[in-house]
Amino acid sequence: MPKSKLGVDVEKNFEPHYIIPQKARANLKELKAEVAKAGEIILATDEDREGEAIAWHLIQALGLENSKLKTQDSKPKQGKVKTDTKEHEVKRIVFHEITKEAIDNAIKNPRPLDMHLVDAQQARRVMDRLVGYKLSPFLWKKITGGLSAGRVQSVALRLIVGRENEIRAFKAEEYWTIVAVFKRSGGSTGLTAGDTNTIEADLYKIDGKEIQKLEIKNEAGAKKIEDDIRGADAKILSVERKETRRNPSPPFITSTLQQEAAKRLGFSSKKTMVLAQKLYESGRITYMRTDSVNLSTESLSAAKNWLDTNLGAQYSEGAPRVFKKKSRLAQEAHEAIRPTSPALHPKSLGGVAEFADKGEEKLYDLIWRRFMASQMPQAVFSTARAEIGLRGKSGSEYIFSLNGSTLKFDGYLKIWPTKFEEKELPELKEGEGLTISEMKSAQHFTEPPPRYNEASLIKALEKYGIGRPSTYAPTISVIQTRNYVEKIERRFHPTEIGEIVNKTLSEHFPQIVDIDFTAKMEEELDEIAEGRQDWRKVLTDFYGPFSKNLEEKYETVDKEKFEEKTDEVCEKCGKPMIVKRGRFGKFLACSGFPECKNTKKLKSEQKLIGMKCPKCGEGDVVERRVSNGRARGKIFWGCSRYPACDYASWTHPLKGTETPEAGEEVKEEAET
Repeated sequence: MPKSKLGVDVEKNFEPHYIIPQKARANLKELKAEVAKAGEIILATDEDREGEAIAWHLIQALGLENSKLKTQDSKPKQGKVKTDTKEHEVKRIVFHEITKEAIDNAIKNPRPLDMHLVDAQQARRVMDRLVGYKLSPFLWKKITGGLSAGRVQSVALRLIVGRENEIRAFKAEEYWTIVAVFKRSGGSTGLTAGDTNTIEADLYKIDGKEIQKLEIKNEAGAKKIEDDIRGADAKILSVERKETRRNPSPPFITSTLQQEAAKRLGFSSKKTMVLAQKLYESGRITYMRTDSVNLSTESLSAAKNWLDTNLGAQYSEGAPRVFKKKSRLAQEAHEAIRPTSPALHPKSLGGVAEFADKGEEKLYDLIWRRFMASQMPQAVFSTARAEIGLRGKSGSEYIFSLNGSTLKFDGYLKIWPTKFEEKELPELKEGEGLTISEMKSAQHFTEPPPRYNEASLIKALEKYGIGRPSTYAPTISVIQTRNYVEKIERRFHPTEIGEIVNKTLSEHFPQIVDIDFTAKMEEELDEIAEGRQDWRKVLTDFYGPFSKNLEEKYETVDKEKFEEKTDEVCEKCGKPMIVKRGRFGKFLACSGFPECKNTKKLKSEQKLIGMKCPKCGEGDVVERRVSNGRARGKIFWGCSRYPACDYASWTHPLKGTETPEAGEEVKEEAET
């Protein structure tokens, strides 16, 4: 679709306008030449909506639209079509892994082209165009240039700003906890080596009522309880020992892979998907954009065989384990993300697989372990719980509790290491007498909810049904590229301009940033993919109210004004400089605009890195962003005395790292 205009004819039933981009014309010419020589044409794009749409677009672009290629609504068999003077047979095949067996099987079993998936993809694309290309100019006019809105990105921004507002409004509350140290009369084994006669337990109940987190509000309340029970005789009321089991997690889907790679490897969602794409293309893993936890019969059998051979029968008792889809919407791909062959085990387990990139190796290790662990037995723990009772001087009854847990059989944890604390309880008997030897009160304060990181943001988007597997990484990328949020210590903080954009959209276009509304739109797209909704009707129902509201807001919403006079004079024309707000924050601009277009970074807004300029030695090195051109928005480091000193570097002078291109294209074209 053209970048320079909407590319959708809203007057003609939302007909999209497709073009051949200049950069793709050479490839298309080459493909047409190959088609002219070929007797058979096989469309082997990915099986998701985007892949199905690509196959359909290829048919159009290669002049094969008059073929008898079978669709899900058509009766003819796979047909033949004449291109120029040559007759061709056209087939549509799909596979989930790039292996000889999978491709051979796909070629033997071509399937119809699914126009419902194509329509769903077109509906998503047109809808995102309507939002992005209609709302973005509104933001330019009412706030500042260079901004954008998007059906998914704007909801993600709202989540981040909403969390920031929660943190600002949060007021810490004080609370106290009480731990008692009980002395045993005999010489039974205690909690720790070297201390055989003491037990520590937490205050759990008072007069039969479980203590709530904020119930003991201050030191005075804690001291009152301490005084009431100090010196009291106690006894063990109950001891319960049992076996508990912990199940392995399902194999990865796109969202859980991105979350776990962020938590365990520190990878961004974008980096994870780039590496996963390489692993898929090299035949190491199955297709990486999926929300299904299904596994093929062949993969289950191969996993069981590997476990039997390498770890023993006790570690293969869980196989085959089948996982259920999370919802009816999880159907765009048939399999979870898994290694194409369990035999290709990672180096960390003695494998010999070679990888060109360390990141690929780490991600493959994660995918392999998660898949294999999903087919292994439960981890078994031996757990114990004891309750200790006593009566205070006031007559109140107090119950303290202590818990213990030890690993009995590691099961899937042998492959999928997970942190857990082992604590063994001593041998205790009901009715055993104890005395309090010490009281330990501790002050605590409630903490605000944490800011989102990549893993928790993806989890939230998935929880609320916002976006789909292919959109998480580009959504997170675009809100950073637009400077709506910045990542500080791996957590997202909204910028000033991000908060202004969110406020404007929330006040005047509440549906666009409404979580339930956006999730409902995703459901309707899924219904189109299932053939239960007409894509043009869905667009009509959405666009009518949206367009009417937009027209009204152009008339009624005032432009955000932010101009502040300064004593600084423009060195180019001599007129006063004023403070303005732009996409990347506040800046100095000449009041003589548009005749004079001189702008400067505000000194108060400059991010110092604690280093003098290596070129002039007078200025400070500051973080900057490219203001125009293809690299617009990309961070670089330069001298604070610019233009007097022109020192600039793409790499951080202290860390030696380079930031990614802010102008990199993302897959979700509609939100560009």
